[in-house]
Amino acid sequence: MELARYIEHTNLSPTLTIASIDKLVDEARQHNFLGICVPPFWVKRAKREIGEEKITLVTVAGFPLGYNLTETKLDEIKRAIDNGADEIDVVWNVSSFKTGLPWTKIEIAKCSKLVHDHQKILKVIIETAYLSDAEIVEGSKLCADAGADFVKTSTGFAPSGATVDHIRLMRQAVPAEVGIKASGGVKSREQAIQLIEAGADRLGTSSGILFVTPTS
Repeated sequence: MELARYIEHTNLSPTLTIASIDKLVDEARQHNFLGICVPPFWVKRAKREIGEEKITLVTVAGFPLGYNLTETKLDEIKRAIDNGADEIDVVWNVSSFKTGLPWTKIEIAKCSKLVHDHQKILKVIIETAYLSDAEIVEGSKLCADAGADFVKTSTGFAPSGATVDHIRLMRQAVPAEVGIKASGGVKSREQAIQLIEAGADRLGTSSGILFVTPTS
């Protein structure tokens, strides 16, 4: 298993600096990671540093709580794409979902249309820490039906992140062509392999170097 090709090397720390972004790109290049995930403010810089390298540039929208207005998320997405992002990880409106509003699906469909109109990829973060098993299944199906390319577990800012059980639920809930991204608390090679075996197609982590570095 070539773990590096599953990894979106991530730094979404509120205190990261320009040096952190440059380091993230350098490390992705050195270890042949699939991509990097950076805050919206740093997309343009990251794009410049990536240059012609085959490193997927991912950023976030509606992050980290997801209860922004839909118009705000759409504006974030458009600006991120204009600045060079290849993929957008948008936080869905868990507040709307738990209320039972149809707007939850409408919002994702609007985000999906915008992203796909620009031939980019949309991932939807459902924040599994706040959901029951039944809600994880329902939410994953909702995202897939609304046009999401991936359903993602977590922002990394909630009380817990990806678990093997949740990945299995998500994988069973969506069609094969919809990907699953495990993120939040992915800290060891063993855990990474377990998540992939459970059905994860991508791993969002700041610990990827540990997964691909041989131990003595």
